[in-house]
Amino acid sequence: MIARFPGRRFAGRVARHAILILTAAFALLPFVWMVSLSLKPPEEIFQADFHLWPTAFHGVENYRVALTAAPMFRFLLNGLLVCTAIFALQLLVCIPCAYALAKLRFRGRDTLFSAVLVGLLLPPQALAIPHFVMLNVFGLLDTYAALILPWAISTFGIFLLRQFFRSIPDEIIRAARLDGLGEFEIIWRIMIPMTAPALTAFGIFSVVAHWNDLFWPLIAVRREEISTPALGILLFRDDEAGQFFGPLMAGAVIIVAPLLVAFLIAQRRFIDGLAVTTMR
Repeated sequence: MIARFPGRRFAGRVARHAILILTAAFALLPFVWMVSLSLKPPEEIFQADFHLWPTAFHGVENYRVALTAAPMFRFLLNGLLVCTAIFALQLLVCIPCAYALAKLRFRGRDTLFSAVLVGLLLPPQALAIPHFVMLNVFGLLDTYAALILPWAISTFGIFLLRQFFRSIPDEIIRAARLDGLGEFEIIWRIMIPMTAPALTAFGIFSVVAHWNDLFWPLIAVRREEISTPALGILLFRDDEAGQFFGPLMAGAVIIVAPLLVAFLIAQRRFIDGLAVTTMR
């Protein structure tokens, strides 16, 4: 039927590509705007006529201020430390939980999975006050622990990995048990190597979420030396004059760049991980 209407098929492909291009352009517009403003002098940023490339190039000065007016490399290092620690703790919790929900049979398994689904519906802001009170009781506010511990458990990670584990044939698990492997050995030697795409997808979601998070660091920490990138960039604000708007955009470019590089490197595994989990 499709072969009889090549023109209709071609029109459909053109329409799909047009929609994809328009969607991509809409998504990239804020990033293009951000890079453009990071290259402009202050007097050109608020001009009525807009042009992407500045008439007077001011990028070197803006990026110099972004790197020297505040400890930008310290913020990037803090973000790397916090995101790595959060992701490591999430894996320690999510992988065994997801494996149990996917491959083990026990009373209450479906109820626990329902609780995980309910947890997906809770916005993280709803738990901010309980987290703040708990950390205050233990004296952990304004420390790295305050930035890491509230996110050690990820219901999204449990759900994502559980869906991926379900795609692995049960025969592999039974064969491993016949060979004398325990459950934790099965997880470490079989499940984790086979779930690299799902782990990559979850890692990107986790790192991006906590690298860009401003809400919780704004509540939990006050010291500049442990500020995350999103919190540290607020040092460039100037609500009265706006003369730091160029360095602010330059700092935003510096903070976003590592995420873009990481995604470009891991995009194939990221797409593979989402493709498998959505088919279950």
